[in-house]
Amino acid sequence: MKTIFKTVATVAALTLTGGAATANTIVDIAAGDDRFSTLVAAVTAAGLVETLQGDGPFTVFAPVNDAFAALPEGTVETLLQPENKDQLTNVLLYHVDDRNLTAEMIPAGSNYFKPVLASERLCITKGAEGVMIADGTGEMANVVIANIKADNGVIHVVDKVLLPGTRPACH
Repeated sequence: MKTIFKTVATVAALTLTGGAATANTIVDIAAGDDRFSTLVAAVTAAGLVETLQGDGPFTVFAPVNDAFAALPEGTVETLLQPENKDQLTNVLLYHVDDRNLTAEMIPAGSNYFKPVLASERLCITKGAEGVMIADGTGEMANVVIANIKADNGVIHVVDKVLLPGTRPACH
């Protein structure tokens, strides 16, 4: 399966960067970083490349490959199947905010944020220990790298795939 991801990610990276050496979009940054090969494969399979290369602004809470690998066995493979494109798209849009939201702009304490997947909410908590995000399962993701600036927004690297579900409770 890793070979499929690597092949899809390589094709996606070549497609995404196709001569646009001056662009530094969220997609360009993700495609150029091996830690996001699964995310790039998923964005490609969901048909969201063009959207996330657009003007934005976008804030993307980008899960690393290890976050996808931590999902129950078979989840990623199932989501990447063409018949599950809508479900994959919803999961990915749950990771996107339609603002350029740097870590400094996140207020202290716990606050609800509305991702592009408008039917859902994220609870983002900022404290002395950093920024954490509760998803629809109530599980927490940690922002492990904040404020990777792109021409069309910002990327915050997270250590968990955010999953929609019942609205998380902010503390």
